[in-house]
Amino acid sequence: GYFRMTKKILRDICKQQKLYWTPYLNDTLYLHYKGFDRLENLEEYTGLKCLWLEGNGLTKIENLEALTELRCLYLQINLITKLENLEALHKLNSLNISNNYVKTIENLSCLKDLQTLQIAHNKLQTVEDIQHLRECPSISVLDLSHNNLSDPSIITVLETMPNLHVLNLMGNQVRNKIANYRKTLTVQLKPLTYLDDRPVFPKDRACAEAWAVGGLEAEKAEREKWETRERKKIQDSIDALAAIRQKAEEKKRQQHMEERNESAKGGSGDVTDIPEHLPREKAATEKTMLPKLDERTEIEQVKLETPGRVYLDELPDLEDINENEFPPEEEIFVQKQDCYPKIEMISDVTHDSDSVLEENDKSTLENSVGEEVPTAIFSSVCKAHKEREMEHLRPLVESFLTEPADSERYLETKDTQVTNLKPLIQEVIPESQDDLLSPVSNQPDDSSLWEEDTNMTVACPG
Repeated sequence: GYFRMTKKILRDICKQQKLYWTPYLNDTLYLHYKGFDRLENLEEYTGLKCLWLEGNGLTKIENLEALTELRCLYLQINLITKLENLEALHKLNSLNISNNYVKTIENLSCLKDLQTLQIAHNKLQTVEDIQHLRECPSISVLDLSHNNLSDPSIITVLETMPNLHVLNLMGNQVRNKIANYRKTLTVQLKPLTYLDDRPVFPKDRACAEAWAVGGLEAEKAEREKWETRERKKIQDSIDALAAIRQKAEEKKRQQHMEERNESAKGGSGDVTDIPEHLPREKAATEKTMLPKLDERTEIEQVKLETPGRVYLDELPDLEDINENEFPPEEEIFVQKQDCYPKIEMISDVTHDSDSVLEENDKSTLENSVGEEVPTAIFSSVCKAHKEREMEHLRPLVESFLTEPADSERYLETKDTQVTNLKPLIQEVIPESQDDLLSPVSNQPDDSSLWEEDTNMTVACPG
């Protein structure tokens, strides 16, 4: 249903839209899509300049006499059938009454300041329906789109509007009934700058006027003149820009020459010549970066050799390298890197002749240089030697901790232990390993050397 436009509802709307509660302080009032069917109770809103009444159920324009300051009135999408009761709106500038049921344009001559009239989607049909526009010379924007206008004589009415700049006749049958519609309207409506959906440029107007005078040939000639004029204008702009650029470069070059002459007069004999075509900033940079050279100074250009890159695929395979290909210096270096184990022969009978045994071991080691001995044997010999030393030290530690009751008997027992010692290694290398050691050590086949009652200790350097 519809609602009445009461004072309380108007005040609530102002409160909701954060407007002034005092009616005359508001200059804009939004009453669109509220469901009102009648205009009323607007007498207190005397300060309004813009009133929105779009999308209601209004059937008549009324009760607007108090709104003397109103500039814009929006009444689109309503049920209005007649333009009336607008005489008090002397300052009205824009009126939108589109999407209504208006059949005749009337009662607008009193609006001396009216510039925009939007009356699209209404019931206008004949020339008489728009005849009243002759009395509205202030209108500059006229929207008559989507009506039922079909008579080409409406142009005679539009010609009488001296300030008409924008015209929209889209959606009317008259567009199809006027020959050369756009050219004709452009020629007959002199102040027109925008027709339907696009502007009317000066070039279009000139071509249309030439067409009206001399037909298509005159239009074509006029269009070529305009194109030539436009190309010349573009070329003049390019030439002017090039002249400005050349003038600036000449000025920079002249300043650079003056600075160079001043520096030469100032006593700087080592002034470096710089090309004149360089800009001032670049020339100054080049000048500061050049070194000061004496007359006798010679410049030598040295070209650094950049080492080439070596890739992994280019490296030779170590299995394919022959040891005989090494030079003698490298071969000597390789031989010096060989490590040989140190072999010491320790007697099993006494422990006081270590120094003598060390000398004998040194001579034995010197004789065995270049021979290779299996490392497994050396590791077992070292382990057995450590165990043997622990057995020798155990009685000595016990003698410090406990003193025996019979010291003479203790000494005899100690001598017996010393004399009855068994050799550390009775057989260092079994007979089954003779074949293994024979190609490596090159030892004599005499087995008596291995059967001596001696101990073998291996000390690895490092």
